[in-house]
Amino acid sequence: MSLFKKFVPDLYVSNIHQINIEMLKRNGIEGILTDLDNTLVRWDEPDNTEEVVRWFQQLNNEGIRVVVISNNDETRVRKFIGTMDIPFIHKARKPLGRGFVDGLKTLQLPADKVAVIGDQVLTDVLGGNRQGMYTILVDPIGDKEYITTKINRKIERRIVRYLYRKGLISWVR
Repeated sequence: MSLFKKFVPDLYVSNIHQINIEMLKRNGIEGILTDLDNTLVRWDEPDNTEEVVRWFQQLNNEGIRVVVISNNDETRVRKFIGTMDIPFIHKARKPLGRGFVDGLKTLQLPADKVAVIGDQVLTDVLGGNRQGMYTILVDPIGDKEYITTKINRKIERRIVRYLYRKGLISWVR
């Protein structure tokens, strides 16, 4: 059963705008590693949005630093970042540890001061939990996804249903 706990996020919300920044600060969070595709914008949406830019500004105003961590290539992530002064990690190979460790080095923070935000249990939540970070799962923004993500979603649905039946989570998506 303990293996399955690695798939349980600390927080589940429908989107990034429902994350209470004051609650993060009360929990000692000083930095965020956030996924890009279907977490911040739709997978097929190349640019950031005014809403996301405002969210980044709000985090910055509250003293919370952000790094975008994506399994996508550099071109995709750089296009999204645009003129924002936000560091990023591309080809992170989540849930493997390298991208998360690089994110911690970029933030210059220990794992217990960092939250991971993403839309996938198998990459974002598992990877963040393995590193001892606070994990936040959001619903995917869009339906279009890479073929590998579609495969992950099928596996994820089975895991989520199992966690729900065992009482480890109170939601199913």
